[in-house]
Amino acid sequence: MYRRTLMFSAAAAGLMAALGFNRPQATEGDFPFTLTDAEWQARLEPAAYQVLRHEDTERPFTSPLNDEKRPGMFHCAGCEVALFDAATKYDSGTGWPSFWDFVPGAIGTKVDTALFMTRIEVHCANCGGHQGHVFEDGPQPTGLRYCINGVALRFAPAA
Repeated sequence: MYRRTLMFSAAAAGLMAALGFNRPQATEGDFPFTLTDAEWQARLEPAAYQVLRHEDTERPFTSPLNDEKRPGMFHCAGCEVALFDAATKYDSGTGWPSFWDFVPGAIGTKVDTALFMTRIEVHCANCGGHQGHVFEDGPQPTGLRYCINGVALRFAPAA
């Protein structure tokens, strides 16, 4: 069964690439902070570059930020803008840092129809860097779960 699934997945990925369904660049638009692709590559670690600029996803349970519990702020790893207050972070059990709210004005969203499903993608409002997705299965008071890639964030503990 595993080999059949693997073969099907590889065939589907090849078909998607042939039809032009390859991963997009980061959210298009005018953002206050912009760099060329070469400047982004020089600025970011390879995994962060793939997530922030090509909307990749890190493997679950691989980010040390998933277990971060200190007070502080989570900033965009691309441009350093504060995105999430640690007071809004919670353990969703998904393997990615999750938050129930964001810093006002810090993120933007767009509809993501990749992988044959519809989700709401979350990006940094300052640089357009892909952060993750938002879902409607989070805790109160918002009922939202901002499921964010750890490599897209930098944590700054409170003083």
